[in-house]
Formats: sequence, C-alpha cells, structure tokens
Amino acid sequence: MSKLDELIAELCPNGVEYKKLQDVLTIKNGKDYKELAEGEYPVYGSGGIIAYVSEYVYDKPSVLIPRKGSIEKLYYVDKPFWNVDTIFYTDINVHEIIPKYVYFCLQKAHLEQYNTAGGVPSLTQKVLNAVKIPVPPLEVQREIVRVLDHFTLLTAELTAELTARKKQYEFYRDQLLNFAEHGGALNETRWSTIGDVCLLQAGKSIAAIDISSEQTEAYPIPCYGANGPRGYVKRANEKGNKPIIGRQGALCGNICYATGEYYATEHAIVVTDRGYFNSRFLYHLLIHMNLNQYKTAGAQPGLSVSRLNTVRIPVPKQEIQNKIANVLDNFDSICSDLNIGLPAEIEARQKQYEYYRDQLLNFAETGSMIATDRQTDRQTDRQN
Repeated sequence: MSKLDELIAELCPNGVEYKKLQDVLTIKNGKDYKELAEGEYPVYGSGGIIAYVSEYVYDKPSVLIPRKGSIEKLYYVDKPFWNVDTIFYTDINVHEIIPKYVYFCLQKAHLEQYNTAGGVPSLTQKVLNAVKIPVPPLEVQREIVRVLDHFTLLTAELTAELTARKKQYEFYRDQLLNFAEHGGALNETRWSTIGDVCLLQAGKSIAAIDISSEQTEAYPIPCYGANGPRGYVKRANEKGNKPIIGRQGALCGNICYATGEYYATEHAIVVTDRGYFNSRFLYHLLIHMNLNQYKTAGAQPGLSVSRLNTVRIPVPKQEIQNKIANVLDNFDSICSDLNIGLPAEIEARQKQYEYYRDQLLNFAETGSMIATDRQTDRQTDRQN
C-alpha cells in the first residue's frame, strides 16, 4: 500500500467533501498595466506572459484562469505577478486547500466545457464559482501534489532538452540559409524580389460559425489563419504544397506549411512558387527571413502583399535547395514529429501524467452510495 493509500484509508475512507470554488477561494479580476514602468514582475494574459512591469498585484501562490480566449490554459504562479483583464487570479484559502492542488483539480475539470460565449470563448465568475472540486484533508492533498509534481518534473526536463535541440536547429538553419547578396564572382546565388519569383495571395474571409474545432466527415478540410491551423471547414479554396504567411495580429509573419486541399482565411497569405523553388526549402527560407520585421505599426500589426512583394530573396540552384531542404526537414522532424524522438516521449509522458492525475483526483463524494474503485479496494483490504 502506498503512502497515499494509507492516508486516504486513515483520513477519508468514506469519501471526501466536494466544495464549490467560491467556498475555498476568491476569484479576482485583472487590470491594465500600460501605466506601469518596465520591471521584473511578469504580466499574465490569457496566452501567458505578455510583459514585465515594476509592480505586482498579488504575491502569494495562485491559479490564473483565463476569462477570454484560451480558456483551456491554466497557470500556476508562486511568485509576485500582475494580470490583465482577460485572465482571473485566485486568492486561495490555504488553511483549507493547497494552491497547487487547486491547479491540478482545475486541469482535470476541463474548464473549457463551461464556455459561455458563441464567439470568443469566455468564462464568468458566476460559472466558475459554482464548479465543484474534491477537498480531502491537507495531508492527502500534499501527497497528491508531490506525486503529480514528480510527473510534471520529468516532462519539464524533456521539454527543456527539446528546447535546446530547437535552438540548435535554428542555429544550423540560419547558417545554411545565410546567402550573401554581394558575394563576388564565385557566388552563384541569384537574388530577386519575392513578387518576381512567387505569387502572394491573401485568402478569403469565413464566418467563425462555419469552422469546426474537430475534423469530421462534414468538416474535412483544414483551415489556416494568421497563426496557422484554425480548425476545419466544408470546402477548400486552395490546394498544393505551399508556405502560408500570417498577415495580421501580434504573430504576423508566422510561417506554416499546407499540403493537399485547405482553406486560407483573409488573415493568411498563400505563397505560390513561380517555378524557382523547392517548396520545403522556401518554407524554411521564409522562416529564416523573419518577415515580422516588415509589419506595419499600430494596435493591430499587419503585413501587406504589396510590401512583401518588394522584399529581396535568394534563389540558389535547385540541387542546393534540395540538399538544404532535406537536412532541415530531418532536423525539423526530430524537433516536431510527435511520432519520433523527444516529441513522442513528451507526448507519452503528458498522457501518463493526465491519466494518473485523473485517477488520483477521482474521489467518491462523502455520503455517496457508489465509491470509486480505489476506495472500494481500500475498504475490502481493511475488511480482510
């Protein structure tokens, strides 16, 4: 019997109480940071850290819950921070529940199922306050946190190694694609403008209601927007193996690669080679060129087709392109392919973590007629 088994058998053999979030914590709004000076404290939005400022709004362990946008992303923060109005922070009653335990419980709860909006996903304090989580004795919570922290540590170590490999890939990519425009008589690489060697075309708008988050028989076609894949639609407006450039938003200049039939929205630019490039070489080259540097200034940054058409681009011989594309594709697979290497191991570790998290947090409620398998087993062990 494990330490956790012993604790549950001793402290909550007949189940645990499930409590609403409002009974164990207070959900609080974020606020604007624009008037604050730059500093050391991270500013969190629904997508993660967006800036660093000189003041903090809270300095105790907290779980941050997105209010709008990526509502499936939760953040556990145990250092001083600031948060904006697209994400809530939580003031947790630590005499009753451990903040890290709350984080694991809310992960298991899949808060995205409580979305209250038809457009941009949203969560409200009213809905969140009513969410119930199991609250066993603190000793049980601590042991669950210890076990799950072990799993997340293993995943973090693998992720750090993968990050190092990606930096190595970026280094070699930039070395291989560093063609000098004025290299003298021995330099056989031709230079041109993107508009002369490629056709750039913005996609067409599509209503959010016509995009499915999952691929189905009715929605079989991948859809691409400014930041890459957006979901699936009924019909394609593009086909062929081509790079796609994001043209609007904070990540404009983002490059992805589409194959087969697909739909490109008005926030994406489809790049069609006019017969000069290996399409995979062109994909790697566009990433290397950092097209984000050509964006317009303003609240909503953007890339125009007319501006990109004037950007100069190297056009090496086909055999050179083929060799470089092959090397970079192999390196890219090692860093990104979920079927091989570190990405596959990280994926397996994540699934293992999610499985054990859900098992460890699967308590029968006090007074329930049906106990979980774990608690039934423990009761049988005690009777024997």
